[in-house]
Amino acid sequence: MKRLWSRLGVRAASVSLLLAGLVGGVYVGQTQDFQEQSAETALVVQANADEIQLLKARQADHAAARAYRSQAEDAAASKAAAEVKAAAGKARTLEKKAIAEEKKAKEEAEEKEAEENGGPVPFTGDIPESCDEYSGSRKIGCALMLDKGFKLDQFPCLDKLWKKESGWNYKATNRSSGAYGIPQALPGTKMASAGDDWKTNPATQIKWGLGYIKGRYNTPCAAWNHSQNVGWY
Repeated sequence: MKRLWSRLGVRAASVSLLLAGLVGGVYVGQTQDFQEQSAETALVVQANADEIQLLKARQADHAAARAYRSQAEDAAASKAAAEVKAAAGKARTLEKKAIAEEKKAKEEAEEKEAEENGGPVPFTGDIPESCDEYSGSRKIGCALMLDKGFKLDQFPCLDKLWKKESGWNYKATNRSSGAYGIPQALPGTKMASAGDDWKTNPATQIKWGLGYIKGRYNTPCAAWNHSQNVGWY
């Protein structure tokens, strides 16, 4: 009987030891697993932190690169705009110069042709805005000149011509030649074709004088040019 209990005791002890070993092994295994999991978690966290830092660094680099490109593009655009503006200004200057040279050459050619052929001579001085700038016989002369079909730019030539001939005096008489009136018709009786009052009416004299100029010289400026060259018209 005693032996039986002894055997049972030994067996119980063995079972207890076995159970304790199992429990301890399980605990130790769980502890090791936990430690390993903790280590792995720490590595993952560190890796994530490193990756986040790397992403931030890359984002900062990309932002800096974009800012640099933007500044470079703005600078290039400003430079291009300045070059375009300068080129346009230079082109306008050259164009104006070319136009002025062409105009001058055209005027010189017209004047030369007029001198050679007795054609119209353009007036290059100041042009009045209207006949209201004048008074007396000159105002009448300006209005009748326009009515005759001449342009306003011709009146300065007519004004100079008849200032030289008669001072716009409808009673002006050249004692040596007998020329009479504002246009200094020779003889004065020629002006009767424009009206019986040719001796006393400036308008009648001016009408005749304009007809004479148009028939012989085409324009008042051509008549004035001829007068300057030879002393009469």
